[in-house]
Amino acid sequence: MARDEQLKQRWDAIVEKLSARFSDGDPLDLDAIIYLIGVQELGQLDRKFKKDHKLDLMHIAICKLLAPYGYYEFDFVDDDGWPHYKIKEELPPLKAGEQSILMKDAIVNYFLDTQFID
Repeated sequence: MARDEQLKQRWDAIVEKLSARFSDGDPLDLDAIIYLIGVQELGQLDRKFKKDHKLDLMHIAICKLLAPYGYYEFDFVDDDGWPHYKIKEELPPLKAGEQSILMKDAIVNYFLDTQFID
């Protein structure tokens, strides 16, 4: 199976499983899935977040997702339990479609590592 087709199948499986669990079946978009990963990585699942914290959660997720690609490195957890990352390498300039593919690939790898999908 071609890599692009495998990525698409795995991405669709993630969207289906997460949408069923978190949105009554309405398909979650890329940003919503990144947000959920941020909440998972923070580990404060029973908390309500304000708008500015939602952006911080997405930042945590993006750093976590792109760390295996060499762009970020985990640094420390602050006193409030928030993980912090440092930039190891700047992201190359990417077109919107390329960014989307990179993030979907990183998300698929994240959920493969956590055994959420096979």
